[in-house]
Amino acid sequence: MILLITGSAGLVGQLLRPRLASPGRTLRLLDVAEQAPPASGEDVEIVTASITDPAAMAAACRGVDAIVHLGGLSNEAPWADILAVNIDGTHTLLEAARQAGVRRVVLASSNHAVGFYTRDDAPADGVPADMAPRPDTYYGVSKAANEALGRLYHDRFGMDVICLRIGTWFEKPGSARGLATWMSPDDGARLVEASLATPNPGFRIVWGISRNTRRWWSLAEGEAIGYHPVDDAEKFASEYLNGQEPDLTDPVHRLLGGQFCAIPLGELR
Repeated sequence: MILLITGSAGLVGQLLRPRLASPGRTLRLLDVAEQAPPASGEDVEIVTASITDPAAMAAACRGVDAIVHLGGLSNEAPWADILAVNIDGTHTLLEAARQAGVRRVVLASSNHAVGFYTRDDAPADGVPADMAPRPDTYYGVSKAANEALGRLYHDRFGMDVICLRIGTWFEKPGSARGLATWMSPDDGARLVEASLATPNPGFRIVWGISRNTRRWWSLAEGEAIGYHPVDDAEKFASEYLNGQEPDLTDPVHRLLGGQFCAIPLGELR
């Protein structure tokens, strides 16, 4: 099996690279940035290319069984850059995948596609993963657009597309807010593996979070495809809270997009 990972030199790509290694699987790692060469015994192919280059993407998709699409700008940026890289780049990737006959694509979306929902919108079992878009930034718009492109390529061409609305995918939560939104590196790999393995998923949107005590986003959609996270950010609580509970009326903790809902549109973060 050949698994193409775009944006593989980024933080999430580096977290996934060792965790997705398995017998019989070749990781085709694509990024514009420099990447570590294959280690001894590591079954990887390094591709230096941009997701905005149709010819390069056509070549990268050749012979591929599935794609994990992480490539693109990972934060707020000017509209022209967001459009060219995140939206047009994802279209280029999906079109190359279609032409190559790739049947499954896992798209990295974000909570910022729905950033203006609040805790008031959360039922008892958490905010559903498939809430309609309410983006908080141009970056959030790009993630909502990518979900729509995924839906189009499923409905038009029968491609299985799973969109991961990712929260905080780092080694550690990084802040008090992250105690609710964190996805551990190991759970992130579990989510990707579930997305690759679940039979006939069609089009899905799933939250990318761990089994956090403080989560207010639903795990149901992930469990439906076999994602059963085991990690909990609560083990970091003392590190980030300093004995004081967060104010849940503060927009940082009340809004799905947190501080992104207040930053100037188009400014690099």
